Amino acid sequence: MRERFGDACRVRLGDGGTVWFVLGHDPVRSALTDPRLIKDWTRVPGMEGLRDGRRAIDHHMLDLDPPHHTRLRRLVSREFTPRRIATLESRLEEITRELLDTMTAGPERRADLVASLAVPLPMTVICELLGVPFLERDDFRAWSAVLLGAAGPEEEREAAVAMNAYLADLVERKREVGGDDLLAALIRTRDEEGDRLSGSELIGMAFLLLVAGHETTVNLIANAALALLTHPDQLAALRRDPDLIDEVIEETLRRDPPVERATFRFTTEPVRFGEVTVPAGEGLLVILASVGRDPAHAPDADRFDILRDSRPPHLSFGHGIHFCLGAPLARLEARIALRALLERCPELAPDTGPREIRHRVSLIVRGPERLPVRW
Repeated sequence: MRERFGDACRVRLGDGGTVWFVLGHDPVRSALTDPRLIKDWTRVPGMEGLRDGRRAIDHHMLDLDPPHHTRLRRLVSREFTPRRIATLESRLEEITRELLDTMTAGPERRADLVASLAVPLPMTVICELLGVPFLERDDFRAWSAVLLGAAGPEEEREAAVAMNAYLADLVERKREVGGDDLLAALIRTRDEEGDRLSGSELIGMAFLLLVAGHETTVNLIANAALALLTHPDQLAALRRDPDLIDEVIEETLRRDPPVERATFRFTTEPVRFGEVTVPAGEGLLVILASVGRDPAHAPDADRFDILRDSRPPHLSFGHGIHFCLGAPLARLEARIALRALLERCPELAPDTGPREIRHRVSLIVRGPERLPVRW
């Protein structure tokens, strides 16, 4: 049993293997910027020979280190810009209105908020942004749910193979017909030296943007709505002052972040976290969700409170070179969705008890499977 909140601890996994968890604000912040912790698993001693077997969807920034990460991020940042995100606001509002029109059209005055709003809004937005045809989105959502869930290895492999094949075909179609969407722009983009993304890198980047681009926001919207519905005093405060919506989002990111951990890192030499030293060659998971619950930085850390005198820190979008490119988009989508929902449904209330809410079974993301509401 651990005696300290922070530092690191070794955890035995269900398959019998072990991994190190890094927990708490200071250890997590340090781990996310420590060059001795690498992301590219093909650089780990004993795994170099597996490089040729890497799938195209694995060729993305999240599992790479400098200088390869630097190169990819530079190329993608040329197109995935704050300016492009800012132009989406009116479209986001339009999609949200349409979804709420559908949700509130029937006489039942009841709905599952996850299925009605939290999933279709970010899914529609990211697919439109990258140019994924409407009729193909359900398949992609199903594959994503398998890969981020707790499915068996065979089911995960089948989903990965199907997604890889689909994205390879999508990239080829974009090459032929072009367009003004983000994926078409990534195919065209070159830097000052003429460098561009390879075919595998385009597939990997499409995978990363599509999966991360909707899964994070799905759970951010659902977690924020759940927190408000189970804390009526906070919901009342927000109704009195709608400008507190940004505090709702940041408090949700602190207390119930949509992504619980970063992807694997590996130690290239012994690394010390407080009183614990992780040996070289070990797998390590940085637990992002532990940052906002660290009592040394967040007084009464388990309490959901949008009226705090000072905002405790969180690192729910990461830190350092791997900070989430889509953070501004996720915040914008959540802000628009929650504000529109509360305006449309002024008497919104939970339609089940808190103990009946079941969260997704996942080692990566966190959010309710369903969120029944009434109005």
